[in-house]
Amino acid sequence: MHLRDSCRMALGTAIVAACSGLAYPAPPTLASDSARMRGASRTVQDGWIHVHLEGSPDQVGYQHGRLLAGEIADFLHVARPYFRKTTGRDWSFYRKAAEEMLWPRVDDEYRREIDGIVAGASSRGVEVDRWDIVALNASEELPYYYVPWLDRREGKAPTTHSPGNCSAFIATGSYTKDGRIVIGHNNWTNYVIGTRWNIVFDIKPEAGSRLIMDGLPGVIVSDDDFSINEAGILVTETTITQFEGWDPAGKPEFVRARKAMQYSRSIDDFVRILLDGNNGGYANDWLVGDNKTGEIARFELGLKHHTVERTKDGCYFGSNFPVHPKLIGEETKFDVHNRASSPNARKTRWEQLIAEHRGKIDVELAKKLENDDFDVILQVRGADERTLNGRTEVSPRGIPEWDWAPYYPGGTVTSKVADAALAERLAFWGQVGHQGSDFLAAPFLEAHPEYQWMRGLLRDMKCGPWSLFRAP
Repeated sequence: MHLRDSCRMALGTAIVAACSGLAYPAPPTLASDSARMRGASRTVQDGWIHVHLEGSPDQVGYQHGRLLAGEIADFLHVARPYFRKTTGRDWSFYRKAAEEMLWPRVDDEYRREIDGIVAGASSRGVEVDRWDIVALNASEELPYYYVPWLDRREGKAPTTHSPGNCSAFIATGSYTKDGRIVIGHNNWTNYVIGTRWNIVFDIKPEAGSRLIMDGLPGVIVSDDDFSINEAGILVTETTITQFEGWDPAGKPEFVRARKAMQYSRSIDDFVRILLDGNNGGYANDWLVGDNKTGEIARFELGLKHHTVERTKDGCYFGSNFPVHPKLIGEETKFDVHNRASSPNARKTRWEQLIAEHRGKIDVELAKKLENDDFDVILQVRGADERTLNGRTEVSPRGIPEWDWAPYYPGGTVTSKVADAALAERLAFWGQVGHQGSDFLAAPFLEAHPEYQWMRGLLRDMKCGPWSLFRAP
C-alpha cells in the first residue's frame, strides 16, 4: 500500500557493492540454508529495502548479513575513506577501538547477532569480520564522541565535533487530532552515509519485543533512532549539537539503544536501560511514547546530566538544541543566543508549527511537518540548512559547528511518521530524500570541485513517495 506524492521513485532497485564492482542481487531463501533463513524475507519498495528477521540472535544476525550482504560491502567500502578523510583516523584505528574498547562491553546476545551478521555476509562472498561490523555499529559514537575526546586528551584541537542530526516531534492529548500519540522524524546526515540509510528492519527476536525500525546495513540498531515495538513503545530522538563527553569504560550506545528498543515496556524501562553503563556517546534528546497510556517523554541524556520530562497532554520536539541549563553549560559549547544557527532556527519553526496546528496533528499533517521547508531567518520557502527538512548542499553558509563547510552535501535523507493506530500494527510511513527535489552526485561534484574527494562515495538520492511499511 502506497501513498504517492509528487516526488519521483527513489533510488534503484539493483544494489551494487561498489567495493568490488559486482552485483549482489537480493538472495532467495535457499533450501540448503533453510534452517538459518526460516521466516526471513527481503523486498524493495520506493527506495527502501525492507527485511524481516526472526529467531535466535545467531539467526537474526545471519539473516541480516545474508539478505543485506551487498549493502554491507558497500557501506564498508565508503565508510573507510569517508572517516579517514573527515576524522584523520584510518580504519585500523576504528577496528582497534571496536576490539579493545567496545567489544568487552557488548552484551552476549548482541555479540551473537554481530557474529551472525559476519557469517551471513561471508556466506555471500563479502570479506568482512567482527571488528568491521562493530566499527560500523559505532559509526556515530566513535568518530564524533570518542575521537574528539581522544584529541583533547592528547592536547590537540578536536578533529571532529558531535553532529546535529534530525528534526523530530512527539505529541499527545490536546495537541493531536484524536488525542492519541503521533510521532515524526527526519534524519539529517552527510549524503555519503545517508544514502545508505534506507533499510527497514522488522525484527522478531526470541526474547523481548518484536520491533520495526529504519537503519543501516550491518547495524543492529536504528542509529537515527526511529523505532516502534510491540509493547507499545515509540522512540525517536535528535542529537545534541556541540556536546563534549565520553567515558571509555562505558557500554556502547548502539548496544544500550538496541536493548532499550527491544526490551522496554514502559518509559521508565527505556530510561533505565539507556542509563545503564552510559558512555556519553551519541548524546540525544530522546522522544519516547507509551501507546498503552498515551504518555510521552523527553529524555535528555548527556554524560554527567540527564533529565526526564513527561506528559499526557503536550508536544516535545527537537532540532539538535539542548534543553536544560546545567547540561548546556557543563557539557556543550552550544550557543543559545545564535538564533540563525540551524538548531535554533529550526526550534523557532517547530514552535510556530506546533502552536498553529495544536489539536490538528495526525499522521498526514506529520508528513507535512517533517517536509517543512520554511526558513524563519530569510522568511522564504526553500530547503536549506535552517529548514526542518534540510539541504546544506545549497547553502553558502554551511553548518560550521558540525564541520560542514559551505555547500556540504548533507541534510535530510529520510522521513518517518506514525500514529497510535499504526504503532499498534507495527507500521509507519517512510520517505526517502527531500520532498520535491533530487540530489544528483555528478552535477553536484562538477559545480563543487572542493568535494571531488567524495567521487565514488556519493551517489544520487532521488525523492521517493511516502510508503507504508508494516510487520507482516
